[in-house]
Amino acid sequence: MHNLYLYLNIIAFSGPFLLSFDRKVAFYKQWKYLFPAIAIMAVFFIAKDAVFAARNIWSFNDDYVIGIRWLGLPFEEWLFFFVVPYATVFIYACLKAYLPGDPLKKIHRPALLTLSFVLLVVAAFNTGRLYTSVVFLITALLLVYNLRQRQPWLSMFLLAYLISWIPFLIMNGILTGSFIENPVVSYDPQHNLNIRVLTIPIEDSIYNLLMLMMTIQLMEWFKKKY
Repeated sequence: MHNLYLYLNIIAFSGPFLLSFDRKVAFYKQWKYLFPAIAIMAVFFIAKDAVFAARNIWSFNDDYVIGIRWLGLPFEEWLFFFVVPYATVFIYACLKAYLPGDPLKKIHRPALLTLSFVLLVVAAFNTGRLYTSVVFLITALLLVYNLRQRQPWLSMFLLAYLISWIPFLIMNGILTGSFIENPVVSYDPQHNLNIRVLTIPIEDSIYNLLMLMMTIQLMEWFKKKY
């Protein structure tokens, strides 16, 4: 289906945007903190994405995009870095609004500390696999930093990330070819572990975690400062 990537972005954004005006969540009131956070995060991710695309670590199927490219990335990929963070941070905001307690309060620190250790070890033993090593290392370091800072939002962030696996499996599954004839995004197996969930490289799940964590961290910082 031509323009499939664009349609996926529109669908992923539509629901959270329309529900942003729910009285209890009132997500629209957080836009003044969220949008600057997304913009800063997007600069980092787009720069890294452009470098990876230039090195053919991944590539995009022209049959599924409208054909507009900047820095070697299709327009839909640029849109992805605004749509997906918006949708996943919306999950985080809903949990904060509707959950009376903090269900992961006692286990989020050991869970995230263990994850950061595993990511560091895997990155250290896979320096030649650029997707794996770069994303795992940056994610591990940011996790350790936030754990040391005892960020109060880490527990709810982890829960939001776990819940985001549901839409993640659908959207990234389609992008990587789970439900279509050819993938929208193809990966060079020399630069990842070649471990997949459905057709999704395991690195994508850490990539998603990093994107969500960075956005929430910046948003909460803007809230505190302003």
